[in-house]
Amino acid sequence: MIQLYGIPNCDTMRKARKWLQDHGIEYQFHDYKKLGIDEPRLREWMAKVGWETLLNRRGMMWRKLSQEQRDTIDEASALQLMTGIPSIIKRPVLVTEDGHIEVGFSEDRYKELFQQ
Repeated sequence: MIQLYGIPNCDTMRKARKWLQDHGIEYQFHDYKKLGIDEPRLREWMAKVGWETLLNRRGMMWRKLSQEQRDTIDEASALQLMTGIPSIIKRPVLVTEDGHIEVGFSEDRYKELFQQ
């Protein structure tokens, strides 16, 4: 089953969910706000796509960090940050049945992935 990770009240999440629904693609939604995210899963994602890809440096949570935290971020501190504040992870994270990880939403990329 396809997994879609994120938070429900995010505009990009709404676009991704609507696109999947409009194209009849079933998925399971994982709500970071309710379920959080575990470290082993984050480590797996980081190994596949890199921590820099997962960390949302444009969102409100990033702006709330101190300048020192932003200036000194590295893989270890990013992992700790994303585990503690999952809403700082770029959204959505889509994991296909074959384990492919797609970070962010692009209609063109989703069309490619699902050959629509």
